Amino acid sequence: MSRRLPLVLLLIVLPLWLAASYGVRYGLMEDGQWVGVCVDEALRWQCQARSNLGWLIHFEALGWTALGAAVLAFVAPGRLGRGLAVLALLAGFPALALYNTSLAVFALVIAGLRLVRSA
Repeated sequence: MSRRLPLVLLLIVLPLWLAASYGVRYGLMEDGQWVGVCVDEALRWQCQARSNLGWLIHFEALGWTALGAAVLAFVAPGRLGRGLAVLALLAGFPALALYNTSLAVFALVIAGLRLVRSA
């Protein structure tokens, strides 16, 4: 396996993950049709997902998860640190798209710095 393959895969997956996060934001959270549908049929799985995602956004769970993983990644050595940094990026991109930008920006910067660090 090439040494650059994980980096190439990460550079392919992260933009797709960000696009999917924005798709959820504009397709499920901000689309006006779901307001009317979820008032009438609150037990639909789409409405349940929208409700649970709303709670995650309200409590900034994705942003705090990304920030916690990024800080742990910054102090963790070797592969564990790199793995936590990737986890922070995977939690930080949806947080960035789903209204947790203040925490997600710091998490993404810290995780990015950890990934480019050689140790």
